[in-house]
Amino acid sequence: MNRTTRATHRFRGVVAGIVATVMMFGLADLIARAFTPSAAPLLTLGQAIIPLAPPAAIKPVIALFGDNDKLVLVLSTGLGAIILAGLIGALAVSRRRLATTLLVVAGLVPVIVIIIRPEAGAIDVIPTLIGIAAGVAVFLLLLRFGVPATHAEATDSPDVARGSRTSESLSRRRFFGLAGAIGAIGAVTIAAGQTLVSLTQEAGAAVAKLVLPTPAKKAAAIPAAASTDLDGTVPFVTEAKDFYRIDTVLSPPVIDPEQWSLRIHGMVEEEVTLTMDDVLDLPQEEHHITLTCVSNPVGGDLVGNATWLGYPVRDLLARARPNSQADMVLSHSFDGFTASTPIGALTDDRAALLAVGMNGEPLTPIHGFPARLVVPGLYGFVSATKWVTELEVTRFDEKTAYWTDRGWDAKAPILVASRIEVPKPLAKVPAGDIRVGGTAWAQRAGIDRVEVKLDDGEWTQADLAEEVTIDTWRQWRTEFAEVAAGSHTLTVRATDKDGTVQTAKRRDSIPNSATGHHHIQFRVE
Repeated sequence: MNRTTRATHRFRGVVAGIVATVMMFGLADLIARAFTPSAAPLLTLGQAIIPLAPPAAIKPVIALFGDNDKLVLVLSTGLGAIILAGLIGALAVSRRRLATTLLVVAGLVPVIVIIIRPEAGAIDVIPTLIGIAAGVAVFLLLLRFGVPATHAEATDSPDVARGSRTSESLSRRRFFGLAGAIGAIGAVTIAAGQTLVSLTQEAGAAVAKLVLPTPAKKAAAIPAAASTDLDGTVPFVTEAKDFYRIDTVLSPPVIDPEQWSLRIHGMVEEEVTLTMDDVLDLPQEEHHITLTCVSNPVGGDLVGNATWLGYPVRDLLARARPNSQADMVLSHSFDGFTASTPIGALTDDRAALLAVGMNGEPLTPIHGFPARLVVPGLYGFVSATKWVTELEVTRFDEKTAYWTDRGWDAKAPILVASRIEVPKPLAKVPAGDIRVGGTAWAQRAGIDRVEVKLDDGEWTQADLAEEVTIDTWRQWRTEFAEVAAGSHTLTVRATDKDGTVQTAKRRDSIPNSATGHHHIQFRVE
């Protein structure tokens, strides 16, 4: 067999491996819709990767992709599987039996991952097992008709003489037509299946079961003066669909509120368990609160402001009567995530809530339905546990949490920050007066002053919109008159009411938020 023929057969083997894998994952994901999101193999593999990824790899991914990090991980996992499948297919030209075995073994990896998850049942492996069977069948079919068996270690037909060309090989056009048709079917099943659907699911049926009570304490009305009315700045209240999402699950859990409960235990005098009915019977409070992710880059959008409905955590903890030696509450999520919150932040006068509503509606699954924590003044990784099921009263010297084990700060107080939203980076602006605006935040202290600098000029104090609470962000705006044509730079800094000036020193987000002044370049024409 000459080199060209061998290369052609190897390429067909690669195609066979890829098409078989697409069918394997596609069919398994489609069948998984009848089971549970955890039964989808791509999600299973991606979810297994998350806790293994080092912080040094996680941080740049979040900074680069933001809310799309989950989709990127799923696509990257799928791409890795396709590359592996292609290598296995290439091996099938000379070692067909070994290649088939490797394909089966690779397919069994997500089965093993599913089995070892505590919450999974034996039935959850069925979609992947069916997918493996279909994938192997497709693989052998394409090899039979696309790659001569006489060049493989094991032949499909004993009456085919070694070294001869099999009469069953299809022409190149027919082979790729068959592979294309099967690949298209696999792609359709992926599109219709669980993996991509579950990334954006709203679990409407579960949400519909929860009817929010009328707040016993309503949040103050947001005045019109809380907005600068400068086109291009973000709204004062962030809609749920636009609110940032950073967590450790690929598929938000679908939790029946009738089955949900919250357990308060640990260093307490009396353990307390509440059902959702118990929580909703309590006098709910509304509060405007801005949340910020510790991974937010300077000038980034991993920050949002919403009106939250919930019950004060301090009153929940009071029922359990924490031990005076406790200094931390370890909150547990339905998905196994944990967060360490200073107990003082949950028992002082701030609006730390067990939240059940967001902007007048029940929480959506991606934002923690049916209940989550919302604690002003701390970054979300220690204060905003979604799908919360336990509050364990403990000590920092006895327990650690998910992200603190990976190098982040254990207490994570919010730092004063600001960003420019108008003009956009690299924007082209008409000559004349230049309008500049954005937002600033310093939860628990409040914003006192925002200053903006054009190029290397002096700091100019911006006009601040009306403050709603110290726990919400504050909009600002200013103007620069008759800015000359050409390229320019804008820089912003904020000062909180305690007199803390936003530092210009640049640092990464580990251990407690990225710092530095936000600056952008734009062009006047």
